[in-house]
Order: sequence, then structure tokens, then C-alpha cells
Amino acid sequence: MPVRTSRTSEDGTVRVDHDRCKLCGMCVRVCKEGPLRIERGRLLVDYSCALGCVACGHCAAVCPEGCITVEGRDLRSDDILPLPPEEARAGFEQPNALMVSRRSMREYEAREVEQEMINKILDAAATAPMGIPPSDVGVLVFRGRDKVREFTRDMLDALKTMRRVFSPPAIYLWRLFIGKDACDMMRTFLVPLIDKYLKANARGEDLFAYDAPLGTFFYGAPGADPTDAVISATYAMLAAESLGLGSCMLGFPAPTLAHSRKLRAKYGIPAKARMGIMLIFGYPALTFRRAIKRRFASVRYW
Repeated sequence: MPVRTSRTSEDGTVRVDHDRCKLCGMCVRVCKEGPLRIERGRLLVDYSCALGCVACGHCAAVCPEGCITVEGRDLRSDDILPLPPEEARAGFEQPNALMVSRRSMREYEAREVEQEMINKILDAAATAPMGIPPSDVGVLVFRGRDKVREFTRDMLDALKTMRRVFSPPAIYLWRLFIGKDACDMMRTFLVPLIDKYLKANARGEDLFAYDAPLGTFFYGAPGADPTDAVISATYAMLAAESLGLGSCMLGFPAPTLAHSRKLRAKYGIPAKARMGIMLIFGYPALTFRRAIKRRFASVRYW
């Protein structure tokens, strides 16, 4: 039975060149109880298995003879690409150095981010793992400062309205429903931060999106895995760092959009979409000269 997503309700289609197939069984191993099986000396495709073919492409990617193609569910035969040679791939040191060097950038040069750079970021982010193919992640791109500023104005107007329900008596009453810890977070972090945004805006300063020249908002379809959009955004952030761009994740847009049907309609975000995260980008106006070590709150081995 095909797995339904917001984009498809059909199986992928697996084609096997039986003349070249040597029945090594690697495709069956990687398919993990999927539609592939070897029976009577032949590789068979049985779409009646539990999940059918989700077109992950693993079988085509692992086949040593290159005799399997998979199509459908947004996958094309030419989407199966040769792997980069080992000497072109990064070991642990290179990506670790990239991640250690990354800092949240809140000061950007005046120049815009070129479309070529945007394309590279989106191409890299699209490689992120997902719950079930094809990706149900949508990306809203605010290209240019004017677009980011318009979005910022909309966010601040919405936050100004939301601020009215964050009065001390209201927060006290909310403790009955969301608990003390969540209310403390509202009182000591959310309310002061909203006030800071609004006061800075009144002075003509942008402390919300830091006058960034590029913004992206990642969101998922209603039935998508809730982490898919955030993982894609993380890939985008690291890709931007590798290209010499600074980036910063913004948490306020997601809950603000979730509570504003008007803004979701304006920006073409589906009404029931899973809100993800916003990322801003730009050429850094500051140079960080030291890394900062971070630690998990807890690491336990069981």
C-alpha cells in the first residue's frame, strides 16, 4: 500500500535490467522488508508489501552493477548521481572545523546575496534526510532587504498584538494550563524580548532580522515529520557557512505565523503546515576570531 504524503499517493517504480543483475542481494538487504526480493533466481519487485516503494533510491544507489533505476514520487532516473570520489569528501576534521567556526551572525554587509549562492544553499538543504520521501518541506525565500524588511514589519505588527495577552495577570492565569516553567519563560524571556524588538523598531533599528539581505522560512506539510524542516534548515545554515556567509536562526516567526491565518495566507504557507524555523543570511560585517565550546545539558549512556 503506497505511503501517502502531501505530494504523492503512488508507489515508486523500480526497474531492473535482469541481463546485468548478478543477484548479489545488496538491494534486497538495503530495502529492509520493502518490495524487493530474490525468488527462484530472479530479483522481483512486489509492490503489495506493507509500505510499497517509497522511492528512497537506496537500491539503485547500492547496486554494484548499476542495473536498477527508480522513478516516481518526485524521483527521476537521472537523480541517481555518481558519488564524489573519496578524496573530494570531507573527513571529520573539515566539517567539525566548519561547525566550530560557525557563530550566529547579527551584523551584515550592505551587499545582497547572489542568486547563485541562494541556489547552492537550497541545493544543499534539499539533501537533508526526511521521514518519508519525497520531501514535504517547503521553503519561503525572502530575497533582498526590502522583502526581509516587509516580513519583519508584519512580524512586529503581529507581536505587538500578541504582547497584549502577555500581561502579568494573564501569564499568572496561564500557569494553570501550561505550567510554571513555561510561564517563567514567558515572563523572563519572551515578554522582554518582544518589548526590545518593538522599542528598537520605534528607534528605526531592526533587532528582529538584523536588516539581513536574505531570509528563508522552512516549514513542513501537515503530515510531515515535525523535524524535517528544522533538519533542512540546519543543512542550509552549514552550507551558508561553507560559502562564506553568516547566518542566524530566528525562533519567533514560527509561532507568530502559526497564530496568524492572515500572514500564512499572505505568504502562501498552507493553513495546516507544520511551522519550522527561519534563517537569515548575509555577508558578515564582523569577523569572529575565537570559537566557543558548548556542552549538552546531559549525556547518559545506558
